[in-house]
Amino acid sequence: MSVLRRVRSVVRRRILPSSSFHLLSLTVFTVAITLATLSAREWVPVASFSLVLVAGGFLLNLRALLLLYVLVLAGLTYVQSQDPSVNKGLVVVLSSMAVLMWFVARSRARLGLQGTLGDAMLVDLRDRLRMQGEVPVLPAGWQVETVLRSAYGDSFSGDFLVANRSTDGRRLEVALVDVSGKGAAAGTRALMLSGAFGGLLGAMAPHDFLHAANQYLLRQRWDEGFATAVHLDLDFTTGRYRIAGAGHPPAAHFQAGSGRWTLTSGGDGPLLGVMDGVNYPGVVGTLARGDALLLYTDGVVETPGRDLDVGIDRMLGQAERLVKDGFRGGARRIVEGARAGETDDRALVLIWRA
Repeated sequence: MSVLRRVRSVVRRRILPSSSFHLLSLTVFTVAITLATLSAREWVPVASFSLVLVAGGFLLNLRALLLLYVLVLAGLTYVQSQDPSVNKGLVVVLSSMAVLMWFVARSRARLGLQGTLGDAMLVDLRDRLRMQGEVPVLPAGWQVETVLRSAYGDSFSGDFLVANRSTDGRRLEVALVDVSGKGAAAGTRALMLSGAFGGLLGAMAPHDFLHAANQYLLRQRWDEGFATAVHLDLDFTTGRYRIAGAGHPPAAHFQAGSGRWTLTSGGDGPLLGVMDGVNYPGVVGTLARGDALLLYTDGVVETPGRDLDVGIDRMLGQAERLVKDGFRGGARRIVEGARAGETDDRALVLIWRA
């Protein structure tokens, strides 16, 4: 049995993923199509060569793909010599497909990945980004909801969230970040920053987080690499919190005692990645029982052609209805009611104390 397992392991890890095995398989497939096209045209048309071209574009490196093209050309030439009635337009279509798949293969070769490995890597990175945006389980009496939506439903978003609960379980740190750009255009920068910011969160004093994030962005020297962010440090035992912003819309605090939502002010610093030697002062407050906090990105409150304050007032009007209906499900309702709709990335964090 151990020998059988080793054989299976060799086949799975060395033979099946190899370009040589793929080329051999496609060569056999090409010969089979060539013969079947002549003997069973009603079941295997000449257009079947397109299957070989598509598979080769995804599975082979450029050198092996060029060799496959020679084999397909030889097979197609042989079929035409035996059956002159082959549609010449079909040859043009197959040639165009070969050119298209060549560009696909060359694009994958730039990554050093063949087959579907590049797609799998992107999916893995996307899933890791979403996992980092999951807030850890909170202690009894505390609730949180997060919603992140990308522009036009893209898989990648310029808005992302990183969260960390301290080892003693007493504190929670959350950073909501909005990278310049929208959707897939900002996705690569968001992927890189989410990993870096996730490493910074919890690794230093909370009041140093935005300063460290700013220094990191400055070192990247990106042409359009700025970002806005809001950072929350919350103590579950006392309800005390500190919020600091970097060019970000102000957080909103609902106070059950007064029954009103108020915006935090005075705790905002400049954008991340723009200036060196800047401070992010932050503001402090307390979440009493029945209180709630809203952190959001500008896509939630932006209204085309209108001032940002108008959008914030509209969002707070929606938040007022949460007080009567209950906060649960409120994050989704606010994001879905955003005037920007699918044209902008949107993210929102709602934390409340029961």
